[in-house]
Amino acid sequence: MRVTDKAVEIANLLAPTVAAMGLELLGAEYLPGSGSALLRLYIDVPAQDGEAPRAVTVEDCEAVSREVSAQLDVEDPISGQYTLEVSSPGLDRPLFTPAQFARFEGESAKIALKLPQDGRRRFQARIVRVAGDEVVLAPEGGAELAVPFDNIDKARLVPDWAALGLAPGRAAKKPGGGRKSKREAGDGA
Repeated sequence: MRVTDKAVEIANLLAPTVAAMGLELLGAEYLPGSGSALLRLYIDVPAQDGEAPRAVTVEDCEAVSREVSAQLDVEDPISGQYTLEVSSPGLDRPLFTPAQFARFEGESAKIALKLPQDGRRRFQARIVRVAGDEVVLAPEGGAELAVPFDNIDKARLVPDWAALGLAPGRAAKKPGGGRKSKREAGDGA
């Protein structure tokens, strides 16, 4: 997630359209390129009190793509050719606003800053809190660091693979202690 003025402008333009569809526009990523640009929109299903959360579906992405394509054709905020992608936030969810950082307090995130702070531009840190226009982070092996939100270039959550039961190197054990027979190991016996 790279927050540019153009991305913020487009997100502000399209957010009401996405909200009218019962979805939330988390943010936009605008990557200009030679010949063609990329506009990636991240959508989510807003939490409803008392209801089980639902994930973004392919149908949600297709519907948003159709609606915002028509709006982008009329409003024309991007000069030249561009590709539109509509995506769910995924497990490594990008964070676009202070409110999104606040929602994930206690979680770990990979952060890239526009300007170095304490000699670092890229690091992984736990989100401690949001205080005014600053995000307070606890980098691994360091003291808390208050970063002005305007200095954050990119931020993505780091999934807790172990908590999700998807930690690498943790193959399920086979019944009987997990040892393979010679035939299973490929010895051809």
